[in-house]
Amino acid sequence: MLMAAEFPDVEVETLLVDAAAMHLLSRPSDFDVIVTENMFGDILTDEASMLAGSLGMLPSASLGDGTIGLYEPIHGSAPDIAGQGRANPCAMIASVAMMLRHSFGLEGEAATIERAIEAALANGARTADIAAAPTQAISTDEMTAEIIRCLS
Repeated sequence: MLMAAEFPDVEVETLLVDAAAMHLLSRPSDFDVIVTENMFGDILTDEASMLAGSLGMLPSASLGDGTIGLYEPIHGSAPDIAGQGRANPCAMIASVAMMLRHSFGLEGEAATIERAIEAALANGARTADIAAAPTQAISTDEMTAEIIRCLS
């Protein structure tokens, strides 16, 4: 296998997508990096998002050789809720952290953004997708403002 030959210190496991989905949900801590083509990656990330509570929590990156990448939340642009103030901005903001880390080598800045997201959540900020009750949900703008406040 090319991966094993090229990266002998990395444990490589080859799985069919249905088995990968089952194992990802039953033993998520066994996975660090998943390399797949776009369609299967999309399916696996949508399923795995439930481990974090919502599609709105997970950043993603499409990477090739080098440091150039396409960074976006796993839910894409969420056109079904566009303009309603209901989208969770955490995944998009975390995607920016991934970009800073991978494409620009700015580890400290990336970690600062990730800590701000964690702090906003620790403070109880919740958009509709992760709120315990609809009445406890805040808007996209309010969640973004809370994360920015936590950057200070």
